[in-house]
Amino acid sequence: MSLTITRKKRQMIKVGSVTVGGNAPIRVQSMTNTYTQDVKATVLQINNLTKAGCEIIRVAVPDMEAAQSIKKIKEKITIPVIADIHFDYKLAIACCNAGADGLRLNPGNIGEKKKIKAVADCAKEKNIPIRIGINAGSLEKDIAQKMGITSKAMVASCMRNIEILRDLDFHNIKISLKASNVLQTIEAYRLISLKTDVPLHVGITEAGGLYAGIAKSSIGIGMLLAEGIGDTIRVSLTRDPMEEIRTAWEILRALDIRKRGPEIISCPTCGRCKIDLFKIAGQVENALIKSSSTIKVAIMGCIVNGPGEAKEADLGIAGGDGTGVLFKKGKIVRKIKENMLVKALLYEIDKYQKDLGEINGEKK
Repeated sequence: MSLTITRKKRQMIKVGSVTVGGNAPIRVQSMTNTYTQDVKATVLQINNLTKAGCEIIRVAVPDMEAAQSIKKIKEKITIPVIADIHFDYKLAIACCNAGADGLRLNPGNIGEKKKIKAVADCAKEKNIPIRIGINAGSLEKDIAQKMGITSKAMVASCMRNIEILRDLDFHNIKISLKASNVLQTIEAYRLISLKTDVPLHVGITEAGGLYAGIAKSSIGIGMLLAEGIGDTIRVSLTRDPMEEIRTAWEILRALDIRKRGPEIISCPTCGRCKIDLFKIAGQVENALIKSSSTIKVAIMGCIVNGPGEAKEADLGIAGGDGTGVLFKKGKIVRKIKENMLVKALLYEIDKYQKDLGEINGEKK
């Protein structure tokens, strides 16, 4: 029996040329860790992230130089840019005028109503959305004092900020409610999804380094997506943002929501393994890291696990004693010496991709 996820329908908005919400695919997002003022470095990072599958990028805007840099950055990239603003309404307006495709800010942190109105009016004129980004660690004092640092407090803060914008007749909104605590984040999204149909950006904030961050993000984002909650996602890691994109796509693939890039299945090895499978798997992963082909590749340590247990793979290799076999769809094609296994597999993968014409394609 095939299991499917029923996604909760939200309003549809546009971030630049990218649709979010409605029937649009769940979008993959990240944030640069370069100085936005360093246009060359920021452009290089964004373009590398784009090749890896990033669809929306966020940049920090701490000062006016960073805001004005957005115009130059936009000239050299192909995906939408969201400007991350805190407190200073003049920076938000400058980003609007510099060509930002969206703003991430909390209206309640901007200050006087006339300042918020100035930002909302500019965003409305430029037809760009505002993401209200609620973090558990920065709730308004009155809400935190009354409700504590809880999921319900996060929801209350979010609804307050939504109303601030709606009172100014601004409705082009996306929201996020993040905490570093996985269960608190999940509860907050569950609650907010019952109160509004505004598109939801999902993630676990301050998730940690590679291992803790991947674990917490996969559980939190994965559980919400499995419940049909989420329109864009960002995996937050204290790491190169390339790892964020890679992890995001693996989460989507694991839930059979979207597929991009090769799927590599491999065994954990055991006492039967007589080849250097760790090294081989690493070489294959590194060679395919920028490929967007959806080929399924198996790398198995012995003939017990492959090709039999990996018969669903399009292509694969299984080790022996200083040798191995190449197989297609579970059928052995030929034996190969260990030192030639990777080269032979990559050759067959390249040929397979060309035959399908899908080297730069994405399925589902």
